[in-house]
Amino acid sequence: MHTGYIHSIDTFGSVDGPGVRFVVFMQGCLMRCRYCHNPDTWVLPKGLSLPDASTRTSGASALSEGVSCPSKHTSSQEIIPEALLRQALRYRSYWRGGGGITVSGGEPLLQADFLCEFFQLAKEQHIHTTLDTAGQPFTTAEPFFSRLTTLLEHTDLVILDLKHIDPEKHRLLTGHSNESILSFARFLDQIHKPMWVRHVLVPGITDDPANLHGIRAFLDTLSNVEKVEILPYHTLGIYKWETLGIPYSLSGIRIPDENDLKQADQILLG
Repeated sequence: MHTGYIHSIDTFGSVDGPGVRFVVFMQGCLMRCRYCHNPDTWVLPKGLSLPDASTRTSGASALSEGVSCPSKHTSSQEIIPEALLRQALRYRSYWRGGGGITVSGGEPLLQADFLCEFFQLAKEQHIHTTLDTAGQPFTTAEPFFSRLTTLLEHTDLVILDLKHIDPEKHRLLTGHSNESILSFARFLDQIHKPMWVRHVLVPGITDDPANLHGIRAFLDTLSNVEKVEILPYHTLGIYKWETLGIPYSLSGIRIPDENDLKQADQILLG
């Protein structure tokens, strides 16, 4: 039995998968997305070990490139899979019409062992399960790959964030290359796992036509993408950066307007 480290829970989520969802936000993330609206999920909780040595090195690299970490510790709730499922089942009556459970983050794949147990219990109760991830920890190295494979056996849908198609621009935006993320998307296609793709539209950073056409071309190589969502950049989480003492590097970036969204729709959605 594995312990999970939970940042927060939304008992009535409506944008994190089909229908009404019980959404679990896991604590801990190695990426440092410049527009992240939950930087309080970054800190790895005490007791959480990283999936493998390559992931550990990658995280250290991101920090060494000047990507900020929270200067204040953020707390998390420790919970076992059975207890979390009991909480979720209180809201099952709201899941009619295709709802269920979504696990998001932070980065949920950093706690793959816990999620394996949690999703297995959920599937025993015939609950629809969704994994909302950036995909960055993906590796075919063991033991992570076997854990991930088992987790996906109990996962009905994966929601994957594609932040930028250019690897260097992706690194500037998140602290990491996108190589492992694109590899994860290809792997999901190979195993025919249904996938929704999300892209955050940030004016001047992710909205250029070259990036949008590049993402569209990549998606055209996949057969498992059921939906593409364009999420407009917003500033609702800036107060968290200020509270944590992290400089916010996107100050002054405007919110996408209707023309920005229309152009992105035409390219990404066709």
